[in-house]
This record gives sequence, C-alpha cells and structure tokens, in this order.
Amino acid sequence: MKEKLMGFARLARPANLPTAAADILAGTAIALYLKNIEVLKFLEDQSADILSLVFSSIALYAGGVVFNDVFDAELDAVERPERAIPSGLVPKREAVYFGIILMLIGITLAFKCSLLSGLISIALTIAILTYDAYFKQFSFSGPLNMGICRGLNLLMGMSILGTLSHWYISIVPVVYIFAITLISRGEVHGNNKKHIVWAGILYAIVILSIALVVMQQKDNLIVLLPFLILFGFLIFKPLVKAFKENSPSNIKKAVMSGVLSLVVMNACWVAGFSDWYLALAVLLLLPLSMLLSKLFAVT
Repeated sequence: MKEKLMGFARLARPANLPTAAADILAGTAIALYLKNIEVLKFLEDQSADILSLVFSSIALYAGGVVFNDVFDAELDAVERPERAIPSGLVPKREAVYFGIILMLIGITLAFKCSLLSGLISIALTIAILTYDAYFKQFSFSGPLNMGICRGLNLLMGMSILGTLSHWYISIVPVVYIFAITLISRGEVHGNNKKHIVWAGILYAIVILSIALVVMQQKDNLIVLLPFLILFGFLIFKPLVKAFKENSPSNIKKAVMSGVLSLVVMNACWVAGFSDWYLALAVLLLLPLSMLLSKLFAVT
C-alpha cells in the first residue's frame, strides 16, 4: 500500500508543485500593486482567497502531469519503464481517476475565489489537457501550449480581485516555458544544441522583459536586481554546460534547473511589484522544490 501511495505521489511530481504556488503569489503581488492595495493588509483580510488559488493551481498542475503520464504510458514503457504507470505500480485507470479528481478540486477552489478565477481555471484545464493529449508532439505548438498553461496560471493569480489588467505580463512565462520545453526535446537522446541556443536567447528575452515591465510600472530596479541576477545564474549555468557537453544527463539537469527556477522568476515579480522580504518568502519555496527533487523526478 505504501509503495502504491508513493506511485501516486510520483505521478503528481511534488518537486514541481511549489513552482505553481509561486505563480499565484507572483500574480497576486502584481494585481495588488496595480490596484494600489497593501499586500500585508490583504493577506490579513483575505488570506483564504490566496490559499484557494494556491491549492487550485497545485491541484491543476498535479492533475496535468498525471494525465501527461497517462497519455505517454506506451512511450514510457519503452523510454521510461521505471515510471509509475508502465512499471505497474499504478494502474492506468486509477491514474485517470486521480487526474480527474485533482482537476475538479482545482477548478472548484478557483471558483471559490472569484468567477473570473474559475473561468481562467477552466481555460487552464483545457490548455493542460490539449497539451498532454495532442500538442506536445509538435516542435512549435507543443512548447507554445505548455507556455500558455504557465501564463494562464500567472493570470489566475492576477485575477484574485475578480478583475484583470495588464494581462500582457503573462506572456513572459509563456516565453520562458517555451524555452524549457525546447531544451527538454533532447532529454532522452541528447543532440539538441540548436534548441539550447534558442532557449538561451529566449532566457535573455525573459530577463530583459521582467526588468522592463517592472521599470515601466514601478521604480524598483535596485530591489529587483539581486533576484534577477540569481535567476540568470541558475538558468544559464546548466544551460551552458548542456551546450558544451550535449548529453541527456546535462540536458536533464538544464531542464530541471529551468523548472525549479520558476520559483526565482516569480520571486523577481514579487520583488519588482512588492517588497524584498515578501520576495524572499517566495524564494523559500526553492529549497523546498530542490529537496523534493531529490526524492521525486522533476520531468
């Protein structure tokens, strides 16, 4: 029984889940600044709404990766036989039920916050399932679809007040996830230097975009800069190594670093639109992700 529960946990990719929570916290910080609402006061008065969206995002992300393994079961039987479904640890039918339950929980919690949040959660669910079932096989639309999922997740955080403005900020995580998904194309067989070069260009665009958006809305570059430097270091160091030695092992490390560094990117948004100590609080999700990544697979 214990092994089977671990199998369900492996399906949900626990190490990735703090990155989904960080999206919501970043989106909330952006929304509150744009509406001139004091963050600590909002946390005191409406923490239930934040928690609803955080756990909604976590449930939808977990449901998404469960369905990813469901749709990939035959391929994983060849390329990743150690995974929960092809290994027989979790029957495919039970994995489907698990994914459905997680997504229903996610949608319900989002509607509990606001109608707009609920509608975005439905759009996010559709985007997740279309990626898992169909679009991930394509070299352009797959990464784009995955990026849209992350952009919608940030938008869900930005919808916490029941309204939405400056939606274009959500394009930044779309570009970032597009880059990570490009890198992951060589995770099994290697030989993806061209994708790594493009990912490096997209990473640079993301860093520049965060700085420009923050400077446009708030003169907070001094607070933002340390977080932005950390973000750049964490994503470029393994990427350069994967380019120099284009092995599946190094590519996997670059992908893992890119995924976990989503926490740092979201800390950048919080640093830019709120306060440094709140950004540090978001950054604390990174060691949690890193700890979980030693126990569970990230990809």
